[in-house]
Amino acid sequence: MRNLTRLQDSPHFLELAYQAVYQSIRPFQRWLQPGGWAERAFIGLERISKGALFDCRMCGVCVLHDTGMTCPMTCPKNLRNGPCGGVLLNGHCEILPEKPCIWVQAWERSKRMPIYGQGIKHIQPPLNYQLHDTSAWINDLHRQPQMIPAGWEE
Repeated sequence: MRNLTRLQDSPHFLELAYQAVYQSIRPFQRWLQPGGWAERAFIGLERISKGALFDCRMCGVCVLHDTGMTCPMTCPKNLRNGPCGGVLLNGHCEILPEKPCIWVQAWERSKRMPIYGQGIKHIQPPLNYQLHDTSAWINDLHRQPQMIPAGWEE
């Protein structure tokens, strides 16, 4: 598993893979419906692939491409928009001092992402927890309004 997570240190390769997957599933959008057999299959695939690569928490609203291919849900404080005030001087997490702050990693990795790297500068809307354990790919194709909670304006 350690070798798979090392892929995160190749964010440009991962953003190309993300782009390729998105472009390849988009033509099948009408068959890839929320709640159907396709979503169940995607959930299984996401658990296996994104779980191994990114320690995916299945939030249903994946922002990897906007966060340097680093999952913000792995932050012990579940911060989706940047580091807390407790990043240690060595760039490690104040809660888990043996681990680097995921936001320091996200910032550094985003610099090596020519396609989506600027996404780290965008403020992410609050997470809609009703989408937990659903497919982020299917959600991205169909549930755009539900991905942004009521009252949130971009």
